[in-house]
Amino acid sequence: MQNIKGKVVVITGASSGMGKATAIELAKNGAKVVLGARRIEQLQQIVDGIISKGGEASFAQIDVKDKDDLIRLVNTAVEQYGKLDVIINNAGVSQLSRIDELDIDGWEEMIDINLKGVLYGMAAAIPVFKQQQSGHIVNIISTSGIKIVPMQGIYAGTKNAVRTIAEAFRQESDGTIRITGISPGVVKTDFAENIKNQEMKTIITKNMENLAISPDAIANAVVYAISQPKDVEVGDIVIRPSKQN
Repeated sequence: MQNIKGKVVVITGASSGMGKATAIELAKNGAKVVLGARRIEQLQQIVDGIISKGGEASFAQIDVKDKDDLIRLVNTAVEQYGKLDVIINNAGVSQLSRIDELDIDGWEEMIDINLKGVLYGMAAAIPVFKQQQSGHIVNIISTSGIKIVPMQGIYAGTKNAVRTIAEAFRQESDGTIRITGISPGVVKTDFAENIKNQEMKTIITKNMENLAISPDAIANAVVYAISQPKDVEVGDIVIRPSKQN
């Protein structure tokens, strides 16, 4: 696709789901992708698959809770390809429960990954973007931050915090660094695997079976956002199943 070929793109949470689909789609369109996640075997398989089809890809094993890992991921891209055009902050986790159940460990995990992980990604990329006088931040958020429902309060809070920070950054920016928020609805991923609350895990799994759209839909939204001319910024995209209320 126009404006994608040759772009260097870093993606967190890239070992499965939306991150994996986005990496494959971008590489198919000529981007050079650098994948980051904890699961090294999955990363290697994705990179091997991209390279086998003529694409360019590499990876680094990272944990988004570690700010130094995000710096290392960005440095990997710059050292290998000489620049960084886009960072996609995709890594996320959910622990769904009532607030009065006081799952403090779950709260901290979501804050560390969904909020601080995004901030660490932005902090790693922004100095490079400033030096280049160009760059694009894409944050994968959630429709949970748009429609607030029981059991998802803290999760939605972390997502809305990212949305607020992104809007503040947009207003502070001189236009050389663009920022986009993409809010997926129910998507076919391994999202439910880490949910400890069994009742919510069952509900989410059933919703995925009945409603979920392919991760490719999110990948296509990312491609659309970052393929725009430099003078065009796509602020927010909401993409969900047509049957999702």
